[in-house]
Amino acid sequence: MRRQHWVLPSLATGPMNVLAYGHAGVPVVFIGAEQAPAWVFEQLGLLDAVAWLIDEGRVRIYAVDTYDDASWRNDGLGREDRARAHQRFEDFVLADLVPAVHRDCGWLAPIAVTGPSLGAYKAVDLCLRRPDVFPVALGLSGVYDLDRIGWGDRGDTFYFHNPVDYVANMSGPHLDWIRSTARVVLAVGTGMWEDDSASGALNATLRFASLLAEKGIPHELDVWGSDTPHDWPSWGRMLAKHLPRLA
Repeated sequence: MRRQHWVLPSLATGPMNVLAYGHAGVPVVFIGAEQAPAWVFEQLGLLDAVAWLIDEGRVRIYAVDTYDDASWRNDGLGREDRARAHQRFEDFVLADLVPAVHRDCGWLAPIAVTGPSLGAYKAVDLCLRRPDVFPVALGLSGVYDLDRIGWGDRGDTFYFHNPVDYVANMSGPHLDWIRSTARVVLAVGTGMWEDDSASGALNATLRFASLLAEKGIPHELDVWGSDTPHDWPSWGRMLAKHLPRLA
């Protein structure tokens, strides 16, 4: 399997690690769970779960560092400042990561984006904000309302990076564009740590799927059983199920 390690310089975030796997196929950006480095994709079994797709040339996967220590998990910042820091991560993705992926592919390929937990939020947020770049998102055990994170005021930057907020108010030509361009797949389990006493992912995913349905945004909801906790082996199984369809 072709594997490359890139360190992408970025004016927005500073250097970011990317691990690129594969030689052909649909490009897929993978964003890990909270505070996870790029290496977790390989170290915690997700690469093994989809290695056959990579070997067959159906997908290329680009696992990237998170920026959570500076943004959503920076306890010294209020909500709005955390959102502004997260905007720097999006700036890195669009200005640095996307061009690197396109150079590797040799053309301006549409890019799928996926991730678990907080990475699921980022994947879906990227798709709904920039479906021209990321037309497909696969969210694994995500929470799509970040009001439970942090403290302080919710300003404009927080609003425009909080999918529950901005999707609820989509209308007119912009909503039509999202409906025609974006596709969101939401997977979640009913096992340990998916409920409101822990991650809150189960109810958050169900509520967000209802909001997407209300707005007519193309989406799929896949609820797994009680044998599926909020944990990396579950996300490997979800990825192995859905990635072949998205490729």
